[in-house]
Amino acid sequence: MSLDLTELTRIGHALEEARSLLEADCARLEKQYGPSPHGDVSAGSPEQTLRGIREMSSGVSGALERVVLAAGYSALGFHHRADRKLQSARMKPASVPSGADRMARPLGEATTRALELIRDLDFFPDETALAIDVALAAPQATYPPADWDAYAREQQWRSQSDRP
Repeated sequence: MSLDLTELTRIGHALEEARSLLEADCARLEKQYGPSPHGDVSAGSPEQTLRGIREMSSGVSGALERVVLAAGYSALGFHHRADRKLQSARMKPASVPSGADRMARPLGEATTRALELIRDLDFFPDETALAIDVALAAPQATYPPADWDAYAREQQWRSQSDRP
């Protein structure tokens, strides 16, 4: 796997901007809801909204760290380690965009922009961009489901329909 440090720099800057936007929206939401709202755990509740934004921010931070490590290993000539880190960095960031599925609508402007930045990177697997488009288009929070039995049936149906 060839490492293009100019491209990794572009990706790193985009991820840092997305992380910063998510952190800013998290601060806004903490101010709006308080730092630790408890009680209502339904989709779109303050508790779920904060959990979702925090999970996305953490996932983007992790992806950024892996990109930075890949670039650093490459710059130092540790190409085998750089290749492994780059493979890891290309994986869909944890909780992106699934954290948005927990969040009240409309999503904040900063969260929306962060997700658009990640979608437009053309760095993560193709399904990441599609999942982000679905999350951005959702009219309301979808997770956790109100009916866990229906959710389990839907997940089982999806896994069976994905088989050849």
